[in-house]
Amino acid sequence: MSALAHEGLVIDWAQMPTYNTVMSVAVGAGLILLVWLGRELIRTPHEVVPEGWALAFGVLGFILTTTGLHMTLTWPLAAGGFPFDNIIFGETSLAFGVLLLAASLYVWFRGRTVLTAEGGLEHLRQVARPVSVFVLGMGLGLIGIAVAGVKYQLFAAPPEEPISGAFAEWPLVEAIFMSGLIALVGVGAVLFPFALRAVRSGLWKVIGCAWGITGVAFLLFGAMNFFTHIGLIVNTMG
Repeated sequence: MSALAHEGLVIDWAQMPTYNTVMSVAVGAGLILLVWLGRELIRTPHEVVPEGWALAFGVLGFILTTTGLHMTLTWPLAAGGFPFDNIIFGETSLAFGVLLLAASLYVWFRGRTVLTAEGGLEHLRQVARPVSVFVLGMGLGLIGIAVAGVKYQLFAAPPEEPISGAFAEWPLVEAIFMSGLIALVGVGAVLFPFALRAVRSGLWKVIGCAWGITGVAFLLFGAMNFFTHIGLIVNTMG
């Protein structure tokens, strides 16, 4: 939750919808699944069941595309409160969601054919090259968001929010934590086009570590926020 810490804070939640809880869980799950699939493709490609991965990417892509699109096109979604949330959560979730949907369609229709063919990984590398330009751009954008998060201390929770609100007096704590996670995802995305130069590039391990760590963090943080955001709403309904 972005920050405005006021004593006796009262929020008109009818004018300020928020659902970055499910978005965070979906982003975390998506990053984890990408790392997991990449590991299986390198180690045991013939044991991969494409339909399962296609369904997983489709579910997460649908959630992130619909919520991200609504948040992106509704300006500002957070009426008078945190309009930059549209950029930070909405646009990035929309981009990741569409990428997951594209991956879902490809894996569903072409996955089994490609994975059972000779040189399947090389084919996947060639398929991913064009979209890597967009991944690179979004990676740079995520790093920009991370810098803005620290500079403007955007992510500090108000004291009315359980758990996270305990750090309200030190807004840099959550700003550094969230910005660090976002920057780490961005670094992985920036490295992605360069890793595609070779199927077994050492950069894949760096990307895997970056996305694996942040995936787990976003998944757990989003799950925690189902409690903290409910508590914030209860404490600020007036």
